[in-house]
Amino acid sequence: MGTMIVFIDESGIHKPIDHSVFALVYIAVKDKEKFEQAVVEIEEKLNIDDFHWSEHSWTVREKFFTAIAKLPFTAKIAIFRNPVKTSEAREWSLVHLMVEKDVDQIHIDGKQPRWIEHQLKKVLRDKGTSVRNLRTDRHSSSPGIRIADAIAGLSRAHYDKRSKNAERLWKIIRKKITAQLVGGQTDE
Repeated sequence: MGTMIVFIDESGIHKPIDHSVFALVYIAVKDKEKFEQAVVEIEEKLNIDDFHWSEHSWTVREKFFTAIAKLPFTAKIAIFRNPVKTSEAREWSLVHLMVEKDVDQIHIDGKQPRWIEHQLKKVLRDKGTSVRNLRTDRHSSSPGIRIADAIAGLSRAHYDKRSKNAERLWKIIRKKITAQLVGGQTDE
């Protein structure tokens, strides 16, 4: 089978309107380094250091999504209408989206406070999922976190119906999203 790795990022959680997104990107790979190198090579071809949803134009976003859509991963997202109680939404997302028990590594965006890591560990432990390999990563050091960031940002733009560009990109990546939960309900 290979190694199962999960990368977690969120988008829009501090906004008073529209939607918040928690994105869990699942990657089942035999060689994590090879997968991460493929993401870095995509970024190099686009002449960017690290992809970050909020820092790039729609043109760069489209090229990035077109390229990553060819990589071996799936994503699950949870969508909430703002304002949201972040802690409760994050916990609900993990309980309902992370159903696999054989996860080798879990990476969360490192800009989060330490207590969030403790909250996630408790939720996962209560579900019977091993947490010994949960760690926080800086966005710039983790290609998997960058993919999670891209999917969270695009998902929020799609659900907020911000632009036709978001809809075009959604069509590119939609097949990679295997589960969508909207405010407690399955979508699509």
